[in-house]
Amino acid sequence: MFGYRVPAPDEAMLISGGRRGQGGAPFRVVTGHGKFVLPVFRKTRFLTLAMCEAEVAERCVTKQGIVLTVRAVIAFKVGNDTESIVNAGQRFLSDQDQMSVLTGRIFAGHLRAIIGSMTVEELITERQKLATEVLDTSKTEMAKIGLIVDSLQIQSIDDGDTGYIAAMSAPHKAAIQRQAQIAQAQAAQAAAEAEQAAARKQAEYARQTAVVQAEYSAEVDRVQAQSAQAGPLAEAHAQQEVLAARTELAQRAADLRQQQLVAEIVKPAEAEAERIRVLALAEAERMRIQAEAAASHGRVALDRMLIDQLPQIVKEAASGLSGANVNVLNGADGLGEIAAGLVGQGLTILDSVRRNLGSPEGDVEKAEKAQKSGGQRPADGGGRVEIR
Repeated sequence: MFGYRVPAPDEAMLISGGRRGQGGAPFRVVTGHGKFVLPVFRKTRFLTLAMCEAEVAERCVTKQGIVLTVRAVIAFKVGNDTESIVNAGQRFLSDQDQMSVLTGRIFAGHLRAIIGSMTVEELITERQKLATEVLDTSKTEMAKIGLIVDSLQIQSIDDGDTGYIAAMSAPHKAAIQRQAQIAQAQAAQAAAEAEQAAARKQAEYARQTAVVQAEYSAEVDRVQAQSAQAGPLAEAHAQQEVLAARTELAQRAADLRQQQLVAEIVKPAEAEAERIRVLALAEAERMRIQAEAAASHGRVALDRMLIDQLPQIVKEAASGLSGANVNVLNGADGLGEIAAGLVGQGLTILDSVRRNLGSPEGDVEKAEKAQKSGGQRPADGGGRVEIR
């Protein structure tokens, strides 16, 4: 539309002519919306609010007197507030490229000042500290010209041909090289171990494969042989079973025959032997009883014979006294004693004979002595008999 102007999102529209802007600024600032501008009576200019970049490559001297070349990059822009836009517009509106040139010069000065108070070791190890100090010292100065710094990056620090940084980094390089060599050796060892493990696995796999193939071939051969021998093996098994059955039958027949022999021969023979033994025992017992009975009968008969002869013995003894001169001193008692003596003598003779028939020779001698002393046996009563 004629007379209506709209700034870009990263621009600020500056309208000069007519009333002054806010805070007594020589122009009005419009951002983020459009505005009607009367032609001829008003003049419109645009100031970029986009990010700008400035590079710095400055030779600086450290606290140790070492000359260093420092390269840095500064990212900056015009502030979004009206005051910053006004300050930047008054300084850079006609030549906005001067913002990068002026910013680089400002930061170069601050870099020289700050690096002059630090050592090379501090610069190398504390780059962020350097950037922070440069930003802090340049913030106020940059705000006066309407610019704000978003970041400062130290790209490189070079000591030229002095070799100071290289010498300073030599121990670290040596340590790193040692670590690298150790890591390389470890990696090589790990690789060798991995190769050995892979070789062992491959060998084991080959061995297992060979074993499996051998087992498979053996199984195939066994199955084939078993298939080929199935008929003969079956026939052999059948014959073996027939032989086993025949053997069992023969064993049973032998057991039966043995039982028959035991029943027909052994048992009768044992019974006959037992019968003979019993008969022999009975016969021996009978003979023993007969012998004892015969012996007993003989003694009884002998005793009986001797008893029968006792009167004759007494008679003979008495006849021996017929021619003797017998004086009876005590009358009837004396005669009784004589008779008793004769009877006692006969009994003694009888006992002696009996002992001689059933006793040793010593008993016979005793019987004879008793018989001799029979005629001199004293009388038990008060009478006395004298034989002359």
